[in-house]
Amino acid sequence: MRIAHIGPVATTIPPPKSGSVETMASLLTEGLVARGHDVTLFATADSKTSAKLFSLYPHGYWHDEHMWPWELYEMLNLAAAVERADQFDIIHYEAAYYPMSLAFARLSPTPIVQTLHHSPSAAEVKLWLHYPEAPFVAISHEQARLLDGLNVVATVLHGIDTDNFTFREKPDDYLLFLGRFTAGKGVLQAIEIAKRVGMKLILAAAEDDYYRENVAPHVDGLHIVYYGEASFDAKVKLYGGARALLYPIQSREPFGLVLAEAMACGTPVAALDRGAVREVVDDGVTGLVFEDLEQMANDLPRVFNLDRRRVRERAVERFGVARMVDGYADVYRRIVERPRG
Repeated sequence: MRIAHIGPVATTIPPPKSGSVETMASLLTEGLVARGHDVTLFATADSKTSAKLFSLYPHGYWHDEHMWPWELYEMLNLAAAVERADQFDIIHYEAAYYPMSLAFARLSPTPIVQTLHHSPSAAEVKLWLHYPEAPFVAISHEQARLLDGLNVVATVLHGIDTDNFTFREKPDDYLLFLGRFTAGKGVLQAIEIAKRVGMKLILAAAEDDYYRENVAPHVDGLHIVYYGEASFDAKVKLYGGARALLYPIQSREPFGLVLAEAMACGTPVAALDRGAVREVVDDGVTGLVFEDLEQMANDLPRVFNLDRRRVRERAVERFGVARMVDGYADVYRRIVERPRG
C-alpha cells in the first residue's frame, strides 16, 4: 500500500529523548517499510527514517520559540499530505493533541484514519461527532470506550522494540518514577510511597514548572533523587536497575508506555487501577495493580518477588512491535478495500 504517515512536528521522529507519540510514529513507519509498503513520513527534516521523508520545517517547534502558534505548523504539515492525497491509498494522522484531521475527512479523496494519543473529554468527543464516519484507531479499550459514538474501527495497543530493552535479572536497590512531571502522573504519590517504605526513588523526567514548584522541595539527592530527562540508553539502564517502576497514576491514561518499557527490561510495576492500566499490566505476573496508595505501600514487597524473567517474557509476547504493525496494516487494508459512498 501507499501510505502517508503524518507525525507531529514538535521534534524529530524518533525523538531525541522523551516523546511517546514520536516514538510510536517511528516504530510504525519503520515496521511498515520493512513489510514492503510504500510509506511517506510527514515530519521534520531532521527526522531519521527509512521511509520517504517529506518536510516543511527543518526542525520542530519544541526547539524554536519563533515557531508559533504550534497548531498552524501541525495543520500545514497535515495539509501537505492531503494536498498530495492522490499519491496515497491511505493517510494516517497521529493526533498528539487533537484530531484536526477531521476537518479534511470529507475533502480528501483518500481515506484518512486517525490515532489519538490522549484520553478525550466528553466535550471533545461531542465536537468530533460532527464527523461520525471518520475512522479512529483506539490505543486501548479504555480509550475506545471514551470515543463512544465515533467510528472506532479497531483497537491496537502500542508496541515497543523489545530487542532494544535490555533484560536485567538482578536490579539495584531503588524505585523509579519515569514520566512527565504533572499532577496526573502521580509523582508526589510516588514520593510518598518511597518515603513510607524507606527506599530510594529516582525521578527521571524533564524539569518543568510543576517540578520546580511541587516536586523539587522533596528532592534531597539521597533518598529522593532527581535524574533529569533520560536519553533512550539511560532510560533502559534506569529501568533495568530498578526494583520496581512506580505508577501511581491519578488521571485515566489511555495506555501507559512506560509500563511496557519497564517490563521489557524485566522490571515489575506497581500501578494504581486507573485508565488502561489493567490492559497493560498482567496483575500478579508483570506487576501488581492496587486500588489505593495504602495498599500499594503495604504490598510493595510482593512486587519485588515477581519473576523478572517472566516479566520480560510476557512483555515481549504482548508488546512486540510486529503485533502493532500487523494491527495497523490490517486496519489500512480494510479501509482501503471498503467501498466509499
